[in-house]
Amino acid sequence: MTHFTKTVLFTDVDGRARFKEEALALDQGTPQTRLSALFASGGYQLRTSPVGFRSSFHCTGAPQWVFILGGQMEIGIQGGVSRVFGPGEHFFSADVLPEGATFDPAVHGHWSRQVGPDPLVTLFLRA
Repeated sequence: MTHFTKTVLFTDVDGRARFKEEALALDQGTPQTRLSALFASGGYQLRTSPVGFRSSFHCTGAPQWVFILGGQMEIGIQGGVSRVFGPGEHFFSADVLPEGATFDPAVHGHWSRQVGPDPLVTLFLRA
């Protein structure tokens, strides 16, 4: 494998959250241990959410990686689109409120919820 697929939740030019895929080159290391470039980080948080958890629409406060450690997380955006992420999966959450905008839950952000029988356990790694 020569690249890592980065799933990105981002704010598009119209202010709406969308998903896209980006390829990150794994061009460092050795053939047995392909590595990406080293990226800076701003700390991390761990979170657990009980069975039945669901948030309302909100924007990401600061861009961050979200890694699912246990359970499943569904992320929904405007238009009824959603994706489910399970243990070992991840996405980069960067759907911040556009500069100068006032938050409107009919336009901006995403919601999240725990799905399945197990509590949701996540690691948030600030970019």
